[in-house]
Amino acid sequence: MAKDERDILEILKDELNFIEQGGYGRSVRTPWQPKSAFQDSLTCINYADSEHTHPCNECHLIDFVTSEHQGEVIPCHFIPLNESGETIEDLELEDNEAKLERRVKDWLRTRIRQIEEERSKPAVA
Repeated sequence: MAKDERDILEILKDELNFIEQGGYGRSVRTPWQPKSAFQDSLTCINYADSEHTHPCNECHLIDFVTSEHQGEVIPCHFIPLNESGETIEDLELEDNEAKLERRVKDWLRTRIRQIEEERSKPAVA
């Protein structure tokens, strides 16, 4: 269970906005260093924390990771992004940044829409 106090809907919207603004593009200062989806954005509970003081199971994204991959070093890279089960891990191995960003953006839009629909349903008493 995630212990991140932030709202998952806002996290996902911020991540989508970050990517749409070119967030994972190569840095001008360090163009040789690739960026890592989720890890190199404010979505990560350990962003800018070189000590990684929070375990990944405290992150909201862990709820989207299949149980067999929740113990991975970077579990959010094993979130199934589409019906065929592609993950960030798979797409990073292909070394196709544009495809990876498309898949992540599609996944984010789908999750955002699902959460918004879920929250707009009237509460059952």
